[in-house]
Amino acid sequence: MSKSNINFTNRMLSILRDAENEAQFSKLVVLQPIHLLLACLNEKTGVLGEISLKINLDKTILEAMMKDTSNQDQTKSVFFNMRVTKEVINVMEVAINYMKRYNQVYVNEGHLLKALLSTNVVDSFLSDENRKIILSLGTTSRDMITHIGNYIVPKVNTHLIRKVNKNEIIELVHFIEKNFSNEWSKTIREAFSLSKPPIFIALDNNGDIVGFAAYDIYKNKKCYFGPMGVALSNRVNGIGYSLLHHCLKDMSDIGYEYVIIGGAGPIEFYEKACNAIVIPSI
Repeated sequence: MSKSNINFTNRMLSILRDAENEAQFSKLVVLQPIHLLLACLNEKTGVLGEISLKINLDKTILEAMMKDTSNQDQTKSVFFNMRVTKEVINVMEVAINYMKRYNQVYVNEGHLLKALLSTNVVDSFLSDENRKIILSLGTTSRDMITHIGNYIVPKVNTHLIRKVNKNEIIELVHFIEKNFSNEWSKTIREAFSLSKPPIFIALDNNGDIVGFAAYDIYKNKKCYFGPMGVALSNRVNGIGYSLLHHCLKDMSDIGYEYVIIGGAGPIEFYEKACNAIVIPSI
């Protein structure tokens, strides 16, 4: 596996660096899965900050539970500057597979947490309650909120992004069914019953749809952004950012003060794109 073929969010890169620091601080000769978990708990931003507030873990006790792995199989990883256990290699591979399964292009902290829990490599460090908290808060999509009361449109690419035409329903629904889910396609179909569907589409140079974004269509909820999707081959090109802000501009013009971003998977994207924050779990 080549490091250059894998993209990490900035938060994930911070976690990987901190995991190495944790391993070096503990004076162990090899990085273990528990160091990845500790690095996640040290990160106080996004959902990880919420998790660290709600779980009960004593770091000193965790460090005391770590085992000397100097006599165990160790190996190198393209993602770290120190030797790691084979368990760490497996965790990273599982996290990357979760990213691919969810049709995403950046490995994030949710993928890592789910990999740590699904491989059972940190079970001895976690109570059942803490495991449930991490699963519910850190490994699922979350609703977010952003303030647009004083919204200023950033510089975005407007080329080949426009409102959908009523006669494009078949093409758009086909695109969504091919690249995303039947639930999204059903939501979009229903939106075409509106006189002016609040849906933007992104086109490539051939005029084919490569992305879409909508608002105020999911279960007739107002101030609600989503769904949004960009074809996998067209990610990391700013299309999602442009689609998002086309919708936010419309929603600002309507007079909305706040926008709910429903079921956000790439949380860090929305944090950076429009200063959205995760809505805390009750």
